[in-house]
Amino acid sequence: MAATQETIYMTLLSVAATFVLGLVLGLLLFLTGKGNMWENRAVNTIIGTFVNVFRSIPFIILIVLLIPFTKLLVGTILGANAALPALIIGAAPFYARMVEIALREIDKGVIEASHSMGASNLQIIFKVLIPESLPALISGITVTAIALVSYTAMAGVIGAGGLGNFAYLEGFQGGNPFLTFVATVAILIIVFIIQFIGDYFTKKIDKR
Repeated sequence: MAATQETIYMTLLSVAATFVLGLVLGLLLFLTGKGNMWENRAVNTIIGTFVNVFRSIPFIILIVLLIPFTKLLVGTILGANAALPALIIGAAPFYARMVEIALREIDKGVIEASHSMGASNLQIIFKVLIPESLPALISGITVTAIALVSYTAMAGVIGAGGLGNFAYLEGFQGGNPFLTFVATVAILIIVFIIQFIGDYFTKKIDKR
């Protein structure tokens, strides 16, 4: 059904953007932290504050706060595309913290050994930090993707489309509990598929 396609569309695009933005923010949080390659207290504080603020705002409130920005960016506050800014801004800081935690778990000796062998900072990032933390990064984006599915449902209640909108309009307001149940089952199936894919790739990559 169209509602399922809209939910999948919103989830896929927001997960992709969240992965990229969250990875960049997480790397910056880690690298500018105390004792790391790009240690910079001011930058770390600014990024950390941004992440903490947007990670703490309840998603339904964030959607409302971003209405002027969404209208400016997308041209409307209705439909699947209008939900994307709030979905990405809401999820990326959450994932950034997971990235930072994953990077902190890397053995410092591996990084120091790479430095002693003459590796540049970029080489350490792309050939040591990301590969070493990849299982945790995939596990983290899996959790984030599942959270995004629930976010799309909340966004649907205020006109973003998808299964949340279908369950609210056709099910709740239409007085048809069966349609609400169908939408719920569809969301659960999407969540189970995401979890299965995430677990598969995490186990595939994790060589420990």
